[in-house]
Amino acid sequence: MSDQTLALDGLQTLANNTFTFAERVSYLKKHGIHSQSFSTLQPGMKYFDMPGIGYIAYMRKWGGTFVLSDPVCAPEQFAVILEHFHNRFPNANYIQVSKAVVDFLHLRFGLYGTQFGCESRIDLRKWSMSGKKKQILRTALNQAEKHNISVKERFSDDHTREISEAWIRTRKCKSNEIRFLIRPMEMNYRENERHFYAYQDGKAVGFIYFDPIYLNNEIISYVPNISRANADFKQGIFYTLMIRAMEVFKAEGVPFVDLGLIPMSLDPTTEHQESRILKKLEHLVYEKGNFLYNFKGLEFTKSRFRGEQFKTYCCHKRALPALEFLAMFRLTRLI
Repeated sequence: MSDQTLALDGLQTLANNTFTFAERVSYLKKHGIHSQSFSTLQPGMKYFDMPGIGYIAYMRKWGGTFVLSDPVCAPEQFAVILEHFHNRFPNANYIQVSKAVVDFLHLRFGLYGTQFGCESRIDLRKWSMSGKKKQILRTALNQAEKHNISVKERFSDDHTREISEAWIRTRKCKSNEIRFLIRPMEMNYRENERHFYAYQDGKAVGFIYFDPIYLNNEIISYVPNISRANADFKQGIFYTLMIRAMEVFKAEGVPFVDLGLIPMSLDPTTEHQESRILKKLEHLVYEKGNFLYNFKGLEFTKSRFRGEQFKTYCCHKRALPALEFLAMFRLTRLI
């Protein structure tokens, strides 16, 4: 820790300056490699800014502080910005963060780092529709063709709200759209957002909004952050939209597509820094909590693409942060 300590001691500018929106976007485009980096610009977020380093995005609700994703900065600067952020918000909870963030917060401050789910990334350079395990994808395309489904990229609204409201009425949680972990459809900042619509006989029946993932001012991936399908036509719409969009991205030379969070998709083993009681509770939520959210259905759907999976975590101070996670579920409007 000596080199890190020297770096921290030598840093004169603390996070008490506020970036302009243009400055924040510039950090996003240089360091926005996390699947939720684009979502850090959603309405209602607060920011911890460090000039020359980057920023941390968070929300404060019901007495809790909730950080969304890794810091938007270079990975070698995680220790610097997390040190200062923790000193200001020692009771903060970190949601959907990488193992690098977990390792620093656990070793430096003793926080737990418990798996929250998985993420999945598809290498488009190696992607193909062949293989027995992708049969369901081929079946979806065949059914789409049989039902006269076509896919087009459009940025204008095409019955988006109508489709979304009908879709929400079919969900486990009907009262509101989930927020925070899924950014809202309406964003003030929409640069490089991509919209793909599915049409049946000329009528829009589903759509996916893709958000860009950046590294060094280049788009290296897209993530499907919002997807909806007309309640009258469910079978295969998501698969068909994803496959057609992936074909477009691959032709453009985009190397990856990320599938985003698969919540409560957990490794059965427990790592040394994880809270055993919280991990057991999460397993229970996965098994018994489908009335809150379709955990198993989402895991099945995303697993069909056979992407490379990696763990994502939450960091927390107490072994069982019950009140904090109740506040988080209220924040995301799952309950």
